[in-house]
Formats: sequence, structure tokens, C-alpha cells
Amino acid sequence: MVSLQVIASAFSPRPLLAVLEVWEVVAIVLAAFLGMAVVKLLDYLRRRDADKEAAQIIEHAEIEATSRRKEAEVEAKELALKEKSRLENENTTIRNDLHQRERDLDKLEDATALRNDQLQKQEKMVENNQRRLSEKLDDATRRQKELDDLLNLERQTMHQLSGLSPEEAETKLLGRLEKELVREQGALILKHEKQTLEKCDEKAKEMLITSMQRFAAAHTAESTTSTVDIPNDEMKGRIIGREGRNIRAFEKSTGVDVIIDDTPGVVIVSAFDPVRREIARISLSKLISDGRIHPSRIEELVAETEKEIDKEIRKFGEEAMQEAQVFGLHDRVIELLGRLKYRTSYSQNVLRHSIEVSFIASMLAEEMGLDAELARRAGLLHDIGKAADHDIEGGHPKIGADLLKRFGEGPEVVHAALGHHDDIRPDMPYTVLTAAGDACSASRPGARRETLDRYIKRMQELETIATSFPGVRQAFAIQAGREVRVIASAKDTTDESSAKICRDIAKAFEQQLTYPGEIKVTLIRETRITETAH
Repeated sequence: MVSLQVIASAFSPRPLLAVLEVWEVVAIVLAAFLGMAVVKLLDYLRRRDADKEAAQIIEHAEIEATSRRKEAEVEAKELALKEKSRLENENTTIRNDLHQRERDLDKLEDATALRNDQLQKQEKMVENNQRRLSEKLDDATRRQKELDDLLNLERQTMHQLSGLSPEEAETKLLGRLEKELVREQGALILKHEKQTLEKCDEKAKEMLITSMQRFAAAHTAESTTSTVDIPNDEMKGRIIGREGRNIRAFEKSTGVDVIIDDTPGVVIVSAFDPVRREIARISLSKLISDGRIHPSRIEELVAETEKEIDKEIRKFGEEAMQEAQVFGLHDRVIELLGRLKYRTSYSQNVLRHSIEVSFIASMLAEEMGLDAELARRAGLLHDIGKAADHDIEGGHPKIGADLLKRFGEGPEVVHAALGHHDDIRPDMPYTVLTAAGDACSASRPGARRETLDRYIKRMQELETIATSFPGVRQAFAIQAGREVRVIASAKDTTDESSAKICRDIAKAFEQQLTYPGEIKVTLIRETRITETAH
């Protein structure tokens, strides 16, 4: 019963509400616990995600830091390389400047040594001139003393024989000596000069003028340059090359000196041999145009240019032979003739000069009734030695004569080459004709050109020699030194003694100076009488 009551009481409405309230409380507690668990779980998940994100951020930061460190290292290396390259360029520039200054100093030293040698030679010449002048003064003093002794002896003898007083004897003696000297010197000079000029001068001038007029060739002086234009100054460094290897290879291949100085846009080629200088000039122009400048390319272009120049030389020789109408020349002679194209004498092209001489000599031969063809051949080949005087020792007349004799030319042509500068006695007429043609071609106005210093020096020498004679007051060199006007004192000279002084001045020019053509000496003696009317 009891149990049934309990059970019944248990299932009664009031206990059931209590049970429900208990379960509600339990549910609330469980919900609170579950909420707290969910919150803790969410908090744990958030912390785990934050830790992961922080780890990722740290990892990204480390990667970025590593990348930036590597970039910084690369930039530092690039800056170091650039700085190293800049320093190397500066060192190269400084080294090139030092090499250039060293070459300039060497050239300056050579020029100074050359000037010292020239000064020493001039000092020796001055000493020799002074010594000769002293000897001449001593000889003149000795002769004057002997003359005074002879005059005193003659005066005493005449005084004893004639019974004249010393004053009378001296007057007669001086008068006789003066008359004899004036009569014998002035009269003879005037007489012989007049006869010679009347017979020979007119005919010779006529023949020369006729020949020169018939051959009216251009005779403007030529000048050969040894400069090569470059597009910019940077090309000078490329021509020199690293440590000068390009310029050394070029000078070794061509046999010339390349001068690179501060002159903008120009490189100078220097050599004694004109053919080598021309080869070097053309080769350097080709290298600059090509742009590839290195030792192997230099050797290749120089060899190519040498072949071209050899062909040009042969061509020039054949053209000159055809123009002068001289045939049957040896191949070696034709080659030497073509080499004269690159040779100048006082800025006159030697090949053109030789062709002129050949025509003038042939025309003179026609005027005189001689073999014009032989004279033309001798005139064309008279300076052939100038094509080989850089390779063979000796003067060009002897070198040319030996070469022509070796290659089968006749004795007239050989003798003309040997004697056209009056080094030997001209035994053959063709030698005289060649020398005359050579003088005509060289003395044409404008055919040759001198430097200003040499021109002024030659003018001063002419005037100094002329004024050194007694009785000469002034002297003026005119017409580029081809004529000298001499003003003589009327008190110290007479008409007869003036003729002797003029002749002596011309002889002094011939003995003391070397010049092409001739120098005309004109002496002017003027008497001026002035009276005043009051």
C-alpha cells in the first residue's frame, strides 16, 4: 500500500513539477557548461588561427628580409663593379695621358737635341768663317804691307832716277796705277761682256723663250700632306689601342711614325719615304672608315694597300711614259718613274717636273738641230735617282746614272742624269739641254715654294753679300730673289769701277750661294748736284 501510495504520490502533479524544475535547472547548468565550453573552444580556435597567422607573417617577413638582403647585396656588387669600371677607365685615361706626355717629351727632347746639333753646326760655321776672315785679314794686311814697301821702294827709285820730289813722284805713281787699274779692269770687263752678250745672249734667250712658250704646262706648286682627318677625338684612343698595341702594330707594319697630339680632328703621319707615308695615310683612312682597329686588321689592310699602291705606281709610270712619248723603258725604270709621283722637291712634284724637262729639252734640241727624242728621254729620266735615294746611299744624280746604266740606257741619257747639276763637266750636248730644261722648270714663277724663314734668310744673304763690297750704299732683293738692285756711291765709284763691282757681286753669288735658275744683278750709280739760288 505504501509503495503504491508513494508511486501515486510520485505521479501526482506537484512532484512532477518539481522534477521538471530540477531538469530545467540541470539543463540550464548543462547549457551554461556547454556555452562556456563553446566559448573556450572558439577562443582556442581563434588563438590557434592567430598563432598560425603570426607564424605566416613572421615567415613572410623573414622571406622578404632575405630577398631584400640579397637585392641589397646584388646592388652593392653592381655599385662596386661600376666603381671598379670607372676607376679602371680613369686609370686607362691617366695611363694614356702619361704615355702621350712621355711621347711628347721624347719628341721635345729629340727636337731640342736637333736644335742643339744645328746650333753646334752653326757655331762651327761661324768659327770657321771667323777663322777664314782672320786669315783673309792677315793676308790682306801682309799684302798691304808688301804693297807699301814696293811703293816706297819705287818712290825712292823714281826720286833718285828722275830727281822729282816725293810729292811729285807719289802723284805720278798713284795717277798711273789708277789709270792702269781702271783701264785694265773696267774696260776689259765692259768690252768682253758686251761682245759676249751681243753674240750669245740674244740667241740663247730666243731659244729658251721659244721652247718655254711652246710647252705651256701648268706649273703651280703642289704640296703633299701627311695628315689624316678623324671624325672625333675618341678615335685617337682607338688608334692608340690598349697600352698602345694598335699604334705600335701600325708603325711596325708601315714603317712610319704616327703623331697624335692635341690638334683636334687630325692625326699626323711622318716618314722620310714618301711611298711609305702614302701607304700609311691610305691604310689609316681605311681603318678609320672600317672601324675595326686591331693588330690583325691593321696588317691585313696595310698589305692590301701596298698592293694597290704598287699598281698605282706602275700606272703612273706608264702614263708618264705615254705622255712624254718615251718608249722601250725597262720595267724597273717604269716603276721608279711612277714612284716620283709621290716625291716633291721644294713642293714641286718631281714626276711633273721630269715631264716638263723632257718637253723643254726636246724643243731646245729641235731648235739646235739635235735628236729631240733622245733629249726627251734624257729629260724624263734625269731625276730617276730621287725615287731610290731613300734606299741607296749617295746623291740622286749618281744613283740615277748607276740605275740607268744597269737597265740598259744609252751613254747620253746616263751622262745627262749624272751631270744635270753641273757635278761633272758636261761633255755631251744632251746633258746641257737637260740642265737647261731642269733650270727652266724649277725657276718658273710658282713652281717651287719655300718656307717664310728660308725665304727671308735668302733675301738677307743676297743683300748682305751685295752691301759688303766697297762703294755700295744699299742693296734690294726683288722678284723673289731673282734680281738684286745695287745702289753705288757716286763719290766712291766710277763708271768703269761700277762694272767691276757688279761683276764681282755676281761672282760672289755664284760662289757663296746655291739657287735654282739665275740672279740678275743691276748696279745703279747716280750723281746728284744741288745748288741753291738766292
